[in-house]
Amino acid sequence: MNILDLFADDTHPALIAPNQPPLSYKQLRENIARLVSQLHSFGLGEGDRIAIAMPNGTPMAIAFLASTLCGTACPLNPKYKQEEFAFYYEDTQAQALIVLPGTVAEAKSAITPTMKLIHANVEPDGTLSFELIGGERNLPTQSSPPDADSIAMILHTSGTTSRPKRVPLRHRNLIASAKNIISAYNLTREDTTLCLMPLFHIHGLVGCLLSTLASGGTVVCPNGFNALEFWQLVDTFKPTWYSAAPTMHQMILARATRNQEIVKANPFRFIRSSSAPLPLVVIEQIEATLNAPVLESYSMTEAAHMMTTNPLPPNLRKPGSVGYGFGVEVTIMDEEGNLLPQGSLGEVAIKGANAINGYENNPEANAKAFVNGWFRTGDQGKLDQDGYLHLTGRIKELINRGGEKISPLEVDNILLRHPAVAEALAFAVPHKSLGEDIHAAVVLKDAATETDLKAYCANVLADFKIPKQIHILDELPRGATGKLQRLSMAKLLKLEGV
Repeated sequence: MNILDLFADDTHPALIAPNQPPLSYKQLRENIARLVSQLHSFGLGEGDRIAIAMPNGTPMAIAFLASTLCGTACPLNPKYKQEEFAFYYEDTQAQALIVLPGTVAEAKSAITPTMKLIHANVEPDGTLSFELIGGERNLPTQSSPPDADSIAMILHTSGTTSRPKRVPLRHRNLIASAKNIISAYNLTREDTTLCLMPLFHIHGLVGCLLSTLASGGTVVCPNGFNALEFWQLVDTFKPTWYSAAPTMHQMILARATRNQEIVKANPFRFIRSSSAPLPLVVIEQIEATLNAPVLESYSMTEAAHMMTTNPLPPNLRKPGSVGYGFGVEVTIMDEEGNLLPQGSLGEVAIKGANAINGYENNPEANAKAFVNGWFRTGDQGKLDQDGYLHLTGRIKELINRGGEKISPLEVDNILLRHPAVAEALAFAVPHKSLGEDIHAAVVLKDAATETDLKAYCANVLADFKIPKQIHILDELPRGATGKLQRLSMAKLLKLEGV
């Protein structure tokens, strides 16, 4: 069984996008079959790594699906620099690159002499055709369809201090994760989702695209996220839900008040958040403004995206928690890998059919992360009496101030409750005697001083948790997928010598 076996084969719309013809499930399946045959005719087949550097949109979605059915897809951020593309080609041993004509010059300039360059041409009916532009045309392959154990795609962990680890996601991992998401949110063919997350990221690929297609629903694929266009897309396509990272939710929320007619006319069944913690105050604001339940979930690439989530009403939701496992076992471990009793604080570990067995060619990382069938997430948290998971942060992000441990998420949430603060990020700064001290960076929406913010923190935080310095910035630094750069802040603000 592979991911295509989950898709319907009828005239219901599968992929739609602004200013493009809709594609039905039948058209999608037929197009994927043609594209796989074309890739085979270029000499590509099972086990071959196929890099894709394309912006969001239906062409990217189709190229990705075809690549997983021919060989192994390696979706890459089209905004990478030439050196980054060269690294990922070498690291994955990519045999080909798929791009839209006239785009991503940096990706094309990094290809090796042995790689094939393939153009994805968009046809008038919205389907794709592949054209071999560069590289040798090998003898055609006669690969049979992939099975459940075939590697569908390779993604990388977003390591901040070391070489990114290769995550091999098999068809069975993707199938299990898609089914878990469908079960958690009761997704059906009547649902339409707006795909805002990048389709080179696990959240976009599984949390939005594959889960919706496996449910028989419809995916709206705009050309990337644009907060200025969001409410017009909602008005045009009537999505029943969307999933996004916290940064996107905050940008959508900021424009909701000026689009109240659209908000009222197009209620969401639910709104999902993943990829980073969504502050409790933001959950409250979204629910009050958009009149829809916000379901925070907990996801990682190594688990083919979703591990836990808050459930739909009328089931108990606990804003501030990330819910409980759907098709996934969740436990808490100590440093030695011993399982701890419920209510204990420790490292979160998970087990399920969606989780990988190990990183590719990385025995050292595997020995640390995979213990007795459990995947150690690197996050700290605890399970409450109802089995809901409460995260306190990445273990490597916890601030050790003279032996006193501080969760930066706790400080973030306090600062975000100040009426003048739009965004906040607490982080560690090296300290000669304490080891680490705590600082914070904020973006303001109204006037406030550092003294005001420190006094506000002092009302609710213990003295050792109050940031020594609060930096007022125009914007917070973010990575390629919108994640805040907590571990890099001291270096970015040149505070490492403090």
